[in-house]
Amino acid sequence: MNQETKNCKNCKKDFTIESEDFNFYEKIQVPPPTWCTKCRQLRRYAWRNERTLYRRNCDLCGKSTVTIYSPNKPYKVYCNPCWWGDDWDFSSHGKDFDFFKTFFEQFAELQREVPRMALLNKNSVNSEYTNHSGENKNTYLSFSAFDDENVMYGSFIFKSRDCMDCNRIQEKGERLYETIDSRKCYQCQYGIFLRDCSSCFYCYDCHGCNDCFMSSNLRNKSYVFRNKQYTREEYLKKMKDIELSSFIVREGLNKEFTNLIEQDAIHRYVASERNINSIGSLLYDCKNVAKSFELYNAENCKYIYGSTDIKDCMDCYHLGFNSELCYEIQGAVRLSNCKFCHLCYDNMNITYCDTCQNSQNLFGCVSVKKGDYMIFNKKYLKADYEILKDKIIEHMKKTGEYGEFFSPQISPVCYNETQGNFYMPMTKEEVLAKGWHWEENVPGTFSKETILAGAIPDKIVDVPNTYLNEIFSCIDCLKNYNITKNELLFYRKENIPFPRRCPNCRYKRRFDLRPKRELWHRQCVCNKENHGHEGNCQKEFETCYSPDEVIKVYCESCYNKEVY
Repeated sequence: MNQETKNCKNCKKDFTIESEDFNFYEKIQVPPPTWCTKCRQLRRYAWRNERTLYRRNCDLCGKSTVTIYSPNKPYKVYCNPCWWGDDWDFSSHGKDFDFFKTFFEQFAELQREVPRMALLNKNSVNSEYTNHSGENKNTYLSFSAFDDENVMYGSFIFKSRDCMDCNRIQEKGERLYETIDSRKCYQCQYGIFLRDCSSCFYCYDCHGCNDCFMSSNLRNKSYVFRNKQYTREEYLKKMKDIELSSFIVREGLNKEFTNLIEQDAIHRYVASERNINSIGSLLYDCKNVAKSFELYNAENCKYIYGSTDIKDCMDCYHLGFNSELCYEIQGAVRLSNCKFCHLCYDNMNITYCDTCQNSQNLFGCVSVKKGDYMIFNKKYLKADYEILKDKIIEHMKKTGEYGEFFSPQISPVCYNETQGNFYMPMTKEEVLAKGWHWEENVPGTFSKETILAGAIPDKIVDVPNTYLNEIFSCIDCLKNYNITKNELLFYRKENIPFPRRCPNCRYKRRFDLRPKRELWHRQCVCNKENHGHEGNCQKEFETCYSPDEVIKVYCESCYNKEVY
């Protein structure tokens, strides 16, 4: 089938469905989407509360637990031990499907009755404050973290240890602070796009480097200070003259680093490596991937965001770990042949399911564990399941529901609690006008500080242990925060000044430094000689850097000639 232009039901703008998209829809037997690519992702964002945590009592054992659901949400919430335990039966909430009602109407009713898992946190030790995470030890306030130890305030951290305030460390990070989109690095601070680096501070796009400071676009270098080569003795002397433990000094270095990125550094048109026939940004080891972002080890995928180890998938957000043949998925791992699912781990052949684990052959189920051939949490014989499932699908096609991801109107979380509030922010009025939900009581206190920001010592060596019992106020948002013992020990060990900003503002700063999940058409800005062109380079490309960003964006050829 040839490509087709449709009008998005949400934003009312025209969008194109390409011929290869129709082939995928036919393969998995779903109708083509009625929302454009961007709005489909917006809809998935509206279901992902990744980092807004609350305290509420478990509705089974009564104990206080950490959860992504505020106490005023109309759901039963079980702490993780209770949810995984045998003291309740998900099938006791089973319902017959009513063909006089819409599917989503009945699904929303089921959601309000079946207990929900407080948060996704599997097989972890002393890591209560983590979500969308697993196999961690001593990990605190970190999200999408797997196989980590002693990690604090991180996001998308894999196989790392002793790291704080980092985003997207794909593997083997150790003793990292404020490091973004990097892998296999040791004892680095304020780094972006680092690989196989150690002891690098304020460095951008450096590979195989050690002992470098405030530099960019380096390959296999040592003792480079502000992009100038020095001997080891000269470099160490210059570093000794910089008081890294001083908050005032660090604030100046942060501004200098921002200027380095914006004015001096060369930006490859997309930050991607080792790909074949792939279009997008932050793609690594991918083949036949199109219009995707932050994707690792993927094949035959399109419209994917923040995923790893997947194959033959389309329109998914945070999907990973050997998943295949998936469509319209949010927050899931180890899935096969699954469609329209949210927070589901280790499943096969499930459709329109929420928080289902270790199951197969489910349709329209909530919080099912080790289930098989179930519809609306009710068990059926295989033949009866197939007949009823097909009948419901035909009903959903008539109501215009089949083929659409869950509406944000029935999302168990509010939009301002979700990642949509970062990637596609909307005002309260805009959210409510869509019929979506807004949380008025997001966590946080104000004006309870016991130590004023101006009274905090400039250097970490002067910060007393008594600060573990104090309350502080963020200099950006004014929200109160405190610190833990391990956090203070980390600052002292790594010679980092005491933070004046709360964890959320620190996350927002790192978030703003990362490339956007969008592509723009631009032209290479290189005008250097001996790059195979006269005057300005004429090559054009799709890039993750907006034309509004006045930075040096180079095509592949010019970038390689300048950097390598």
